[in-house]
Amino acid sequence: MREIGLIVVPLVAAVIAFAWRSERGRPWLLPIGGAVHTLLSFWLLVRPPTVAAGAWFGFDPVARAVLPAVSLLFLVCSAYGVAYLRLRPERKNRVFVAAMLAVLGLLSAGHQARHLGALWIATEAVTLAAVPLLHFNGTGRAFEATWKYLLVGGTGIALSLLGSFCLGYASLHGGGEGDLTFAALIAQGPGLSRAWVIAAWVLLLAGYGTKMGLAPMHTWKPDAYGEAPAIVGAMLAGGVTTVAFTAVLRVRAVMDAAGVGLVADRTLLAIGLFSMIIAALFLLGTRDFKRMLAYSSVEHMGILSVGAALGGAGVAAALFHVWSNSLTKGALFLSAGNIRRAAGGRTQDDVAGMALLTPVSARIFVIALLAITACPPFGPFFSELRIVRTAFATGHTTGAAMFLGGLLFAFLGLTRLVFAIVDGRPKTATQPMTQRFRETASVIVPPLILLALSLWVGVATPQVLREAWTTAAQAIFPTP
Repeated sequence: MREIGLIVVPLVAAVIAFAWRSERGRPWLLPIGGAVHTLLSFWLLVRPPTVAAGAWFGFDPVARAVLPAVSLLFLVCSAYGVAYLRLRPERKNRVFVAAMLAVLGLLSAGHQARHLGALWIATEAVTLAAVPLLHFNGTGRAFEATWKYLLVGGTGIALSLLGSFCLGYASLHGGGEGDLTFAALIAQGPGLSRAWVIAAWVLLLAGYGTKMGLAPMHTWKPDAYGEAPAIVGAMLAGGVTTVAFTAVLRVRAVMDAAGVGLVADRTLLAIGLFSMIIAALFLLGTRDFKRMLAYSSVEHMGILSVGAALGGAGVAAALFHVWSNSLTKGALFLSAGNIRRAAGGRTQDDVAGMALLTPVSARIFVIALLAITACPPFGPFFSELRIVRTAFATGHTTGAAMFLGGLLFAFLGLTRLVFAIVDGRPKTATQPMTQRFRETASVIVPPLILLALSLWVGVATPQVLREAWTTAAQAIFPTP
């Protein structure tokens, strides 16, 4: 029952937050709920429970490999959230706090969902719960971004629902009883109708790929990340997209059991490399540093897809990258939020010289930039290196070359924009906001912690994490 607590505790905390009357005291429910959730998730990581084969929810190897990273990211972001909401007294925080906690509970349900229908419901619920978070600033642009998120995300969810029906019909067509638990689908794999399985894969990959933000279904990301508060962007990039990725991995296991694993691998490799190339092109042209984070997220979702296409070793490397990307991207988002609030602008036309105005945040931003672009010794360097080595080892030489080319151009695009913002003399647009923002410990320590965790995951990866990634890879992709 410990694993059910990962779902129940945040949802109960969300109800308490909605009923809480004190605007000043309510934000503290975020780190309290996050701390309980993190303790539970790491307890289950070290001592994983036994999961019944037919259970709809369970802390299975997939959840064990990913969910603690989401929990850790939420905990650090929630500590930042207390300070952030204190800086925004003009906005009521009742719905914001409740929605953040609800998102954590629903993400826990999505990661632990072992039934195709339950997975779809949890993913749809996460989409709806994130809406008030995106609209928190209450501006016209935030309203537009929220609608785009709903429309594009809703289309993806509709496609994934249709794909779920196709997979269910493939089961019935093959003589099964329509049991949509992943264990039953995998057991029935050889008897599934290949035509319906391939149709289901195309629809499910398009649907959950939209939630991941894979190109060309990424169009909601620049607006959503650009208008959302920093902690919301961090959770979208490190949490919401992650649950969609694990959904793709679970469906990928069914494809392998049905004998169409090669088709799934080729589509994952193609869409992953395409996402990396598209993201790199946009990074070379964008002048908005918050939209830059969105395109960086598109790139890293492509990296995860490439890893998932390379067999068991690639899946393990991709799960490693889930941790390194989530923690590093969190540091990047939180430091970018500090810069955005201090500068009063978000493009290189309006913002410069942030090394003078926000020296600590600017330094964290630059270090996080280097970390996310796979500079050693941070986590992304080691996880991406494992993916490249696996690509060469499995004979995907051309794919590895394209992968490295995408990383290079993304690095050039990111550094071009970041150093333009950090260096130089402060511009006029940054002046009026400088007196409203102070770099206190409450907004500096959280991104520093995330950077330290990224370094820890890369340099001193705990054996329990390595074992969790390997076990999950064997469960998803039993062939070498």
